[in-house]
Amino acid sequence: MPARTGLPPLDGLLFFPVTAFGPDGTFDPGAYRAHLDARLADRPAAVFAACGTGEFPALAPAEYERCVAVAVEAARGRVPVVAGTGYGTALALDFARAAERAGADALLVLPPYGPGGGQDGLVRHITALAEGTPLDLILYQRDRTVYEPETVARLAGLPGVVGFKDGLGDLDRMLRTVSAVRAAGHRDFQFFNGMPTAEMTQLAYRAIGVPLYSSAVFCFAPDLALAFHRALAEDDRPTLTTLVDVFLRPYVELRNRRPGYAVSLVKAATRAAGHPVGSVRAPLTEPEPAHLRELSELLDRARKALA
Repeated sequence: MPARTGLPPLDGLLFFPVTAFGPDGTFDPGAYRAHLDARLADRPAAVFAACGTGEFPALAPAEYERCVAVAVEAARGRVPVVAGTGYGTALALDFARAAERAGADALLVLPPYGPGGGQDGLVRHITALAEGTPLDLILYQRDRTVYEPETVARLAGLPGVVGFKDGLGDLDRMLRTVSAVRAAGHRDFQFFNGMPTAEMTQLAYRAIGVPLYSSAVFCFAPDLALAFHRALAEDDRPTLTTLVDVFLRPYVELRNRRPGYAVSLVKAATRAAGHPVGSVRAPLTEPEPAHLRELSELLDRARKALA
């Protein structure tokens, strides 16, 4: 196995691009590259390619490798590229090797698919990945895949396991996880808020030692995403309150109206913002036109409120 280069400490907004598909439904590298270039100009801290927002479960292996390679080409070493991987251990290793070939810097380990094996099964899965790839690993907790704090502390001792992303939203459990990892001596371990529309919970996550978060809003409204991130860093409470009350809360309520809107609404909004990224793939469905109009009105109100 090649020597590990290591994912550098991240500091800034994290970009989770949507994956572009053409009119015939196939991967569109040109449109994807244009989407990446536009957002990279806004200087995110990292690109997380072919992850949840990027429809990882909908990508065939060859498409996945091409998608990650385009992200690496667009980043040009300016920021790290983290690729998603998932399913069972054998497939997760196949995707990890494809990400290696594409030049990725690290992997976001999405929850394994299928019946779980408890904490011992998670340890086996992550250990096999850590031993099978030189890429650093960020573990992702969400839905039915829940890591006990002691399990995270144990896995943080493995070479290459460098971070933990929470999409569960249990702050008590997350604080215990941060504490357990810290108590085990893993001071450089990185923690991420991976909740949908993470801006809504980031004040609370930051308070318990989770400084990093993913921003789907950055895909289609980078001005608002960056304004929130800047206000957070400066503890600008009036701006944070305005963004929550005028945009983020009503956007979350809109997002919650249909299953899958955490991805399909983001992709449609990105398309409406001028990026021809195409439709989502089945089993996701496109948002209702009325909901897109409602989102457009929310964006207008938020920008007027900030101005």
